[in-house]
Formats: sequence, structure tokens, C-alpha cells
Amino acid sequence: MRVGFIGLGSQGAPMARRIVDSGYETTLWARRPASLEPFADTAAKVAAAPAELAAASDLVCLCVVGDADVREVVTGADGVLAGMAAGTILAVHSTVHPDTCRDLADIAVAQGVSIIDAPVSGGGAAAAEGRLLVMVGGSTDIVERARPVFETYAEPVVHLGPLGAGQTAKLLNNLLFTANLATAASTLALGTSIGIDPTRLGEVISHGTADSFALGRVVSAGGTLDRIAAHAGPLLRKDVGLIADLAAAASAEPGIVLDAADATLAMIDHPR
Repeated sequence: MRVGFIGLGSQGAPMARRIVDSGYETTLWARRPASLEPFADTAAKVAAAPAELAAASDLVCLCVVGDADVREVVTGADGVLAGMAAGTILAVHSTVHPDTCRDLADIAVAQGVSIIDAPVSGGGAAAAEGRLLVMVGGSTDIVERARPVFETYAEPVVHLGPLGAGQTAKLLNNLLFTANLATAASTLALGTSIGIDPTRLGEVISHGTADSFALGRVVSAGGTLDRIAAHAGPLLRKDVGLIADLAAAASAEPGIVLDAADATLAMIDHPR
């Protein structure tokens, strides 16, 4: 399978590197030439435009930031769909609204292109070590065709259901992570106010039943959310907003998890 990869950021670059190093014929495209420099010593080819990349690929992996970026790269002038042939696959690794993937699928079906949503979790280090989590939505046969490529950088690869299911699962994961930030930070603050050193308390909890990934991020930042706010505030606000919209559209009651996530967003000055 020939693979095209777009979105060579801190997470996408190691994903692409794993694909290249696994021996797949790989084509890359990036808006910034600097993003391509780490691949100069590899067998990866470089395309001049997304459409050119797509024409050389059986599977195109897209790992850009948000909904607008995905739509632009896929449907814009000289975009991915302009070059994709019938029978090829587009995998959306970006975290976006499930309807974005469904809308693109409605457009792509006319030219025989299949779309699956495959958001990821774990970060660049996990990708480089081949242990990224990939949450996939789409037709089983299409998912299975793409799975060997995903497995170059991911373990596990979880097929959750039809198109959009992967995005929904990722948004739920990010909702809970965001909620856990507030509970972790407030627990450490409460400990401080009643005489328990927050660093020591973090050490205790990280070895106890209340441990969480969010707690680790808060403790490593000295007990505050300042670092999270600087690096991930806008993304957390985007993802909480997307899952809140999905819940509202389904007339579903999100419960306390959304309240806690909103508390985190308020604490980091990124309210939705």
C-alpha cells in the first residue's frame, strides 16, 4: 500500500516516520518546508500539493489541527480529493466533529473514495515508540485495509463502529481528561490549605487508586494548570465544545463530567 501523510507536527511527524521506516512507499506534503527537513535522510517522497500526494497514494493519512484545516486540505483548490482515485482511502487522524467526516464522506463517495475517522491519543513519544492509541470509525473492510499501516505506530487500534464513532470516542476521552484536570488541581490545592505538601501528595496519589494521567500533568507542572493552559487551552476548549454540542444534539444529559470540564476551562481562562 502506498501511503500519503499530511500534518507533520509534534505527533504527526513520528507517525509518518514509523510508516516510512516500516518500508511503505510514502509521500509527504507540508505547508512549511521546515517540517519536511527531518525526512531528508529517508526514502519518503515529497509532493508539491495535496492533490499530487493523493494521486501517488492508496491511503492518505491526515493529521492537521481542526475542522477548518481538514476541510481546506481535503476539498480546497488542489486538495486531496482532487487527486484521489476510486478505491483509495482517506484517514482523518485529526480530532474534529464527527459531522465533518460524514460531510466529507458524502462528497468523496461520488468518486469512489472511502473515508474513515481515526483520531489518535498518546502524543509524539507514544507514536515514536509504536504505542499510540488509534480510535477508528468506518466500514470494517476499509478499516482492515488501513490497519497494517496504523499498526506501524499504534497499539491498540480500536474499531468503534461506523464513521464518526472514533471522533466521538476521542472527544469523550478528552472531556474526561479535561474534567480530571480540575479535580486533580483542586485536590492538591485543598491538601496545601490543610497542611499537606502538594508534591508529596502528588507522589502518594500517583501510586494510589486515585491516580490519573491528568494528575501526572498537574504534578509535573508544580501543582498548577498554567502549563496546560499555555500549551493546550484552545484545544481543550475546542474538544469540550464539540462534545457538548453532540450531547445537546442528542438531547443527552452530560452530567457532572461536563461541569468539571467547564470548571477546568474557567481555571485556565479558556471558557467555552
